[in-house]
Amino acid sequence: MAQEAEVPHVSTGDIFREALKRETELGKQAKKYMEAGRLVPDEIVVGIVRERLAEDDCRHGFILDGFPRTISQAEALESMLDEMGVALDAVIGLDVPEDVVVKRLTGRRVCRECGATFHVDFNPPKREGVCDRCGNTLIQRDDDREDTVRKRLRVHLKETACLARYYREKSLLRRVHGGGAIAEVTRRIREVLKG
Repeated sequence: MAQEAEVPHVSTGDIFREALKRETELGKQAKKYMEAGRLVPDEIVVGIVRERLAEDDCRHGFILDGFPRTISQAEALESMLDEMGVALDAVIGLDVPEDVVVKRLTGRRVCRECGATFHVDFNPPKREGVCDRCGNTLIQRDDDREDTVRKRLRVHLKETACLARYYREKSLLRRVHGGGAIAEVTRRIREVLKG
């Protein structure tokens, strides 16, 4: 959808993984939370998102992924957007059963060299464990192991329940069934955004 709209896809997870890879100070701070399956504290997340949204490619819009996750982050985002003279169009809440989320995340494999992403069931590489793009080894990230995924889900549900209510009260929340193939879910999101 970001490609279609010609706007950047701003994923806090991707931002933090890049910081971990480069071993930046932010990456070091975030690492202990991510590896424990806990959410990174708001002040760290808000700071990195603020930096990212200030980049030139975000001037004409962006799609946020994984942010905000708390009321505090939502309020900080509202403040950032006010400063930018921008308003949110919508907030998409994907409804996906826990077992489906666990299967999706635990099956993900990432190339430690080029960052290409595969899935053991839905998008397998041509050769098991080998990146199609660069030929290096694919790994399962520590935060994609089942025990960590389940812990992250419990934390996510607990800490984001109020967020759904927050955006529902602002008439911005759009619930979408997130089961099925990527193309199906994308179609559902487009339909909700049109209406």
